[in-house]
Amino acid sequence: MHVEYALVALGFFAFCGGLIDAAVGGGGLVQVPALLHALPQYSLATVFGTNKLAVLAGNLSSILTYVKRIKIIWKLMVPMMISAFAFAFLGAVSVSLVPKKFMEYVVFIILIAMATYTFAKKDLGRVHLKQNYQRKEILLGTCFGGLIGFYDGVFGPGSGSLLLFVFVKAFGFDFLNASASAKLVNLGTFIAALIFFIPSGNVLWTIGGVVGICNIAGSLTGTFLALRYGSGFIRVFFLILLVFLIGRMGISIFL
Repeated sequence: MHVEYALVALGFFAFCGGLIDAAVGGGGLVQVPALLHALPQYSLATVFGTNKLAVLAGNLSSILTYVKRIKIIWKLMVPMMISAFAFAFLGAVSVSLVPKKFMEYVVFIILIAMATYTFAKKDLGRVHLKQNYQRKEILLGTCFGGLIGFYDGVFGPGSGSLLLFVFVKAFGFDFLNASASAKLVNLGTFIAALIFFIPSGNVLWTIGGVVGICNIAGSLTGTFLALRYGSGFIRVFFLILLVFLIGRMGISIFL
């Protein structure tokens, strides 16, 4: 009974994580703590590996829906995805080497800055600004892809939200296009991490499968809401999520 209860609870949090992740990213801050609580007997690498399997399934389902409705800027996206893929693998390899607390402090500060800026700039991300993406923008995207990819490999939660903000602030995307593009970059980071986690035996397939199915259901719901209500909805949802993430990480760091 205890095992069944734990799976039901994991399924609920996975649905919520998938919904949040599909719309604005950051679903890992819901799903990873739930896995850590349900699987205390397993290593951090195994929890992260199982989580990557589940979120990969949810991410794929949302991408298939987004690409039919959103015009993807492949000229920018391809080098960014390749960079994120490579550095996510390095991050996964470095899981045991990089202090978790250090990563939490860095991301905590970044989240506060993102929330403050997004709240202050009322029109940020409401309109998609068409730009002529040249070498400078592509190089910048490659650098951002590498940095966030490494973070996603070594820790992960919140990487989708970081990517969404980068697309909006640095490249002039509206929130809807930014959300779809962030999913493509995350697709590479999840696969790269699993290339390390699977051969090293750090994936629980049964639990990952159950959590993955629930994550898919949440992702489809989140994608529907994002496409139905557009960038204004995503902006509000994004700010709510940032406040939640800041509060949750603050409690983890200071209490």
